[in-house]
Amino acid sequence: MLRHLLGADATAETMLEAIARDARETGDKTGRPVFGAAVMEAMRTVPRAAFVPETEKPFAYENRPLPIGHSQTISQPFVVALMSELLDVEPGARILEVGTGCGYQTAVLSALGATVYSVEVVEPLATAAAARLEALGYARATVRAGDGHAGWPEEAPFDGVIVTAAAPSIPPALVAQLKPGGCLVIPVGRAAKTQHLQRIERRADGSSEAKTVLPVAFVPLTRGQA
Repeated sequence: MLRHLLGADATAETMLEAIARDARETGDKTGRPVFGAAVMEAMRTVPRAAFVPETEKPFAYENRPLPIGHSQTISQPFVVALMSELLDVEPGARILEVGTGCGYQTAVLSALGATVYSVEVVEPLATAAAARLEALGYARATVRAGDGHAGWPEEAPFDGVIVTAAAPSIPPALVAQLKPGGCLVIPVGRAAKTQHLQRIERRADGSSEAKTVLPVAFVPLTRGQA
């Protein structure tokens, strides 16, 4: 009962306060103790409650992941904000997202002014996310069902790539689809083991530089059809 009341009382503003607190507390590891105004405004304006099942709506603005069906989750708001911050999205950027889920991270990137190409392996989630994003007016987001390990080569190169599920290693195709100077933000590690959020920047000569950011916990990045 107490948990329900806490969730019901949570608002976008209390969510933003929690994000800001977590950013301060992890700033020594992330290098981002304060998130940019654009990221925080996107987190404020994208209605998280529209992206969760009816049973989870009382908890929509709590700073924690929530189930969205098909053994998948909507990520913790702090993690969504952090990954968006690490991408350094500029208006007009072309972003590849691997793991659409319910479309929440997609919407945040779109609110930052990016054109987003998002791939989701679970076809019912991809279909629902595409309809949801269209209904909410996120016209710069395109979703398709498929195996995200291969990226979206016909739309490459991208200014940034974001992966919202944990890969045991970094898929080479995703790095290859980055523009020089672009970056990939991805959790790396196996399920039930330690995972780390990594930021990989592609240099002009085609080489890349990786930085480990934070320990995280994500569902695994899977292959094949749902």
